[in-house]
Amino acid sequence: MELYKQQQLKLYNSLSNKKEDFKPLIEGFIGMYVCGPTVYSNVHLGNVRTFMSFDLIYRYFKHLGYKVRYVRNITDVGHLENDADTGEDRIAKKARLEQIEPMEVVQRYTVDFHNVLNKFNFLPPSIEPTATGHIIEQIEIIKVIIDKGLAYEVNGSVYFDVLKYNEKEHYGILSRRNIEDSIHNTRELDGQSEKKNPQDFALWKKAQPEHIMRWLSPWSDGFPGWHLECTAMSTKYLGKQFDIHGGGMDLKFPHHECEIAQANASNQQMPVNYWMHTNMLTLNGQKMAKSTGNYILPNDFFTGDSKHLSKVYVPPVVRFFMLQANYRSILDFSDDALLASEKGYYRLMNAVNLLDNLTASKSSTFDVKTWKQNCYDAMNDDFNSPVLIAQLFEGVKFINSVRDGNESLTQEDLSAFKTTINTFVFDVLGLEDATVDDSSDKLSGIVEMLIEMRNEARANKDWTLSDKIRDKLLERGIQLKDGKDGTTFSVN
Repeated sequence: MELYKQQQLKLYNSLSNKKEDFKPLIEGFIGMYVCGPTVYSNVHLGNVRTFMSFDLIYRYFKHLGYKVRYVRNITDVGHLENDADTGEDRIAKKARLEQIEPMEVVQRYTVDFHNVLNKFNFLPPSIEPTATGHIIEQIEIIKVIIDKGLAYEVNGSVYFDVLKYNEKEHYGILSRRNIEDSIHNTRELDGQSEKKNPQDFALWKKAQPEHIMRWLSPWSDGFPGWHLECTAMSTKYLGKQFDIHGGGMDLKFPHHECEIAQANASNQQMPVNYWMHTNMLTLNGQKMAKSTGNYILPNDFFTGDSKHLSKVYVPPVVRFFMLQANYRSILDFSDDALLASEKGYYRLMNAVNLLDNLTASKSSTFDVKTWKQNCYDAMNDDFNSPVLIAQLFEGVKFINSVRDGNESLTQEDLSAFKTTINTFVFDVLGLEDATVDDSSDKLSGIVEMLIEMRNEARANKDWTLSDKIRDKLLERGIQLKDGKDGTTFSVN
């Protein structure tokens, strides 16, 4: 029997503002769409946090035995400054400033995006479509919405008629905004806007003479609005209705609200059953902002090139740190917190590496079955990775107790324990073992030699030398553990 039939998963649906039992539209299959990056600059940490959250979700679905089609787009056109319907395209602006082609900008920062995610051991999505590769689909959706009487063309641009749509539907259903309040609080148009109403948003924009990125359409030589691409790509690859749509909470309004309106207007049904949103990041308790210098880029962790960091961190440590917060919680970065996570990460890895050296006994003093279900219960509760990690550290305590001869497991329980902890650490959390590298054999040899020297010193009752070897190794993050079967070591 598939695991998903044995585990009842609950997830927080932003549409209902509560946790709900998860039930896919088609048994055994999940369609999931996540809004990807706009590739006009290096990927920022907020992007990484969002995509890491959905990498965790994707991994757990696959572990449960679901067939998952995970679509994550690349926005390479149409995203205007300040998320507005006027201004300059972000990619075109970058191209103009650097005097290169817009697609050179797209290529450079798409490669950067993939390189960063690869360092963090992300699984690639099933499909990674681009906005420019789906212009035809976007034009066809606009035609349908116009035919429905829910969009209008002015001087070559096309706008979605929010007030007309709101006569029968609810624009604001996701963000819980009341359109009447929005109208009341909006200043009158200055007479220069083409829109009928301030709330209307662009489906197609006529390109000004200086605009570099442009395509032919029935209305003008122009480009699609930012919100339209996700509707076009999600429906093309996942259908008119699919299971999960995700992104950062900053996308809830207007981007996701506009997606719902567009899809509902063109297909006459709500497009998504479960909306999921990740929370924001802070640095040292403050909002991240380049203007104040309170920011950090993902690669800074690996180079140490930041005033906010005291040292270099390996990617699995940063990933482990980020997964210690639930995806709906604010995540605060600080050097102290990273240092603490680093110690916890190496404790976990060292314990996992001890597993192959444990010996089975005739009886078990640990309820492996209950502990295993506790791990599943954590993930089944809206992908609660911090609770899962807490359960894994219960396992770490037990591993160390078995090593010290204070606990025991039968061969059957030991096998189940090994499989479970490896599955959740490496397959679900997506952690990699940074303790295993090209120099590990050399390190082990040197430490073993020092352990022999220490044993000789102890045999000769040279406690001063014995303690000195132990303490010097500890200063360098190598801890010795004396047990009935000899001395072992761990790297912290």
